[in-house]
Amino acid sequence: MFEIQMPTECPACSAPVVFEDPQLFCTNKDCSAQWQKKLEHFASTLKIKGLGPATLHKLELQEYTDLYALSVEEISETLGSEKLAQKLVQEIEKSKQADLETVLPAFSIPLIGQSASKKLCSVVSSIEDITAETCEEAGIGPKATANLLDWLDEEFFAYDLDKLLPFDFKTKNVATISGPCAGIICISGKLSSFKTKAEAQRYLENYGYVVKTSLTKDCTHLVNESGIESAKTRTARERGVQIVENLLTFIGE
Repeated sequence: MFEIQMPTECPACSAPVVFEDPQLFCTNKDCSAQWQKKLEHFASTLKIKGLGPATLHKLELQEYTDLYALSVEEISETLGSEKLAQKLVQEIEKSKQADLETVLPAFSIPLIGQSASKKLCSVVSSIEDITAETCEEAGIGPKATANLLDWLDEEFFAYDLDKLLPFDFKTKNVATISGPCAGIICISGKLSSFKTKAEAQRYLENYGYVVKTSLTKDCTHLVNESGIESAKTRTARERGVQIVENLLTFIGE
């Protein structure tokens, strides 16, 4: 009998492979073969007609952002047809309207498919609201939650995909605030006045506030009900941002 030799390198990029029973995985996140499959899944999930495996291979795209940088001229030169190029650009433009529930499963995050995305988007308004707490509230399991949070930290925010990709990363049912904005609030740490941040966000939006999970320069208030003087709290004080110690008391004033 011949002994089967397990490969130690990826045939596409020569990076080391790891064995995760019962499969082998390339350890290189920039592997061209991995990106080919990721882009195929991305195009299929967003229903971009005309962007199948053969077309993607010809276009030689390396990442998601490359797709939205394509011009009619570039596609026409590669595919040899201006008519096909124009149709494909129209399809790519249509995909920009995808909401968070649709676009999240397109990123090939392990265990984050359409079902998990639908559950998650029932409790969050935007991708910035995704935390361990909101994942738990949505009924997302611990492994899927860990995969999602790792992807957010290591890829999405690390590479500024929120700025480089053309999606607004919000759900369909984001409440639109009528009238003037009452303020922009960042919620930091655990809450005592509400069970979850998502519940607090819905409450604040009803009073005309915009809620963010990061302390951006336009924030007018920072919620810190824990009393812990965190780095975010110190930054808020330095900027003159009002610190809210209890949301219910604050709204009742």
